[in-house]
Order: sequence, then structure tokens, then C-alpha cells
Amino acid sequence: MRAAPAVAAAVAALLIPLAGCARTDAPTSTLPQATPLPGVEVVLIKSGGIVGLTDTITVRADGTWTKTDRAGAERDGRLAEADLDRLRQLAADPRLTAEAAVTVPATMCADAFSYRLTIGPTTSSYVDCPPQATPPAATAEVVGLLTRATG
Repeated sequence: MRAAPAVAAAVAALLIPLAGCARTDAPTSTLPQATPLPGVEVVLIKSGGIVGLTDTITVRADGTWTKTDRAGAERDGRLAEADLDRLRQLAADPRLTAEAAVTVPATMCADAFSYRLTIGPTTSSYVDCPPQATPPAATAEVVGLLTRATG
């Protein structure tokens, strides 16, 4: 019965030098990495209404977002992959550049919401006043996506 501890000690003595030979070139993660937005933040400012709100939604290139209200309260989250993919498509949409070049006319609507969308160097805006004008399509789609996705 005394031979078993001696054999175990001998095997351990032979294996200790091999402990440093573990592979270190194995991948650390097999999860796919999200493709970021094209290096830009997306910022949406919604203001106005009866209560005079000002909400700011900032989406970073990796899809994480922060929503800040007029009192400074913040909420954070991450866009669902489908929403992030759609936002990437919209961020590259040439209609946004064309919409940014249009001058927004003054509105006669009381208590309407104003939206100001900035994607990189491009800023477009509109006032949600349906009888006066139709919102710019691509800008309105981004506004709808961000409003829905960030609650």
C-alpha cells in the first residue's frame, strides 16, 4: 500500500515540467464581433411637445446607446442586432445627405415635436406637423427605429 504514494509522487515529478507547455494560441472567443457603424455616432434630439421635453439618444459605433432626458436622467442599452444592421444601412443611405441639404420651413404647429438627427457630419431635421409637411423619409425612418429600440 505504500507503493501508491511513491508512484504518484514520481508521476507528478515527471509532469510538473510539462505544465508550462499549454497552448496559448487558441482563440479566446468564438462569438462573432459586430461590425460597427461606419466610425460615427448617431445622435437624435427630440424636443418640444406640450411639456417641453428634450430627449437625446446617442448610439455609439458598437450599437450601445444612452438616452438622456431634459432632467439629465440616463438609461443605457444596446441595439438588437437586427436594429443595428438596419441603422448601419440607413446611416449609409444617400437620402440622408440630400435631406440634410433641405431647409426646414418654419412651422405653425403648436406643441409639435422637433427632431434633429446627426450621423457623423450630416445633420437633418424636421418638425412633426403632418398637415404642413411630410417628414424626410430616411430621417423619419431612423427616428422611428431609435425611438422604438430605445423605449
